[in-house]
Amino acid sequence: MTEKPFQDRLYFQDSHLARFTAQVVECRWDEKRGSYGVVLDRTAFFPEGGGQYADTGMLGGIRVRDVREREGLVVHYLEGPLDPGTRAEGVLDYEQRFSRMQQHSGEHIVSGLVHRHFGYDNVGFHLGQEQVTMDFNGSLTPENLRQIEQEANEAVFRNISIQVTYPDREELAALEYRSKKELEGPVRIVTVPGYDVCACCAPHVERTGEIGLIRLVDAIRYKGGTRVTMACGFRALKDYREKEASVRDISRLLSARPEEVAGAVERLQQEARQWREKLVHMQNAHMEARLAAMGDHVVHEIVFEEELDKHAARRFVDAAMDQCSGLCALFLGNDSDGYQYTIGSRHVDLKELLRDFHRQFPGKGGGKAPMVQGTVRGTRKELEEYLRKIE
Repeated sequence: MTEKPFQDRLYFQDSHLARFTAQVVECRWDEKRGSYGVVLDRTAFFPEGGGQYADTGMLGGIRVRDVREREGLVVHYLEGPLDPGTRAEGVLDYEQRFSRMQQHSGEHIVSGLVHRHFGYDNVGFHLGQEQVTMDFNGSLTPENLRQIEQEANEAVFRNISIQVTYPDREELAALEYRSKKELEGPVRIVTVPGYDVCACCAPHVERTGEIGLIRLVDAIRYKGGTRVTMACGFRALKDYREKEASVRDISRLLSARPEEVAGAVERLQQEARQWREKLVHMQNAHMEARLAAMGDHVVHEIVFEEELDKHAARRFVDAAMDQCSGLCALFLGNDSDGYQYTIGSRHVDLKELLRDFHRQFPGKGGGKAPMVQGTVRGTRKELEEYLRKIE
């Protein structure tokens, strides 16, 4: 094995320190970031990298906003200065750090299992403040994901020790491991025995039992592969509690047992579709009656409705404009929220009409003779007065 590289001696990737003391080597004002860049002789703060955000916390009693690696050094960006040569206490936001270790270690297990069973690579990883996403370059079915989730949690229950090693060149050349890019110099290998071997710079839990529950929350098709959303540990518990509360609330609203809510919602959807069909039937009957009540010598027929099925509206205008020597216009909505309109005519240049119409009233529309549609803002009185002046 090779010695830990300078970079790894610089920050304690393989420790779970929540507090540490270190000497301030350098402190400079960073104009671009609007903060002080501080370099220490050693640090437990992890700089952003490997798909994971940087640690935050306090250093010398001053808030650490961000941590980045710059030319082999770890730079802490602080809200205030520290004097070079002095010693400072670092305090990590450890609840946040531990959550990220849970997520990242869980990701290794899941990615290793996907690679073993299906040969897919993890080509994109993002460990955000709320969600973890993994992009695999192949399709995964719901059955595949259930299998991976089951085996990943078995790894957690086995409480396996996670190993961190620094193989020399010969050892590395003989080692089969996952890596998203070609690596130069000393390589840090994180191994979950029996599940994954991967080059990784980020902190991890010491044993898989610390990960807690691994939950594959969602999966979608993405760039020809599959994007999987995951939650581990306390995040998985939070996700479970939120969804349980939602199911419990829906259960009460539908007067159904929690395990029966899906069927109850399906029945509610069927009822809603039936009522929708009845409503559309009544609206069609209403508009047919209005059409029948139109006289034989109508110039402009202008109708305002609060709510109406769009297909019923179009059918009405299509039929009514044949009985008008001017135009037929139907407006859906109200003065406060605006209107959707359908205007038809066999005798009026609707293209020319729209140009002037929207100079007078804000909105947009389009179409071709004999019918145009769009949205408009104005009062019922103003719109009707304008259209009745059309010759």
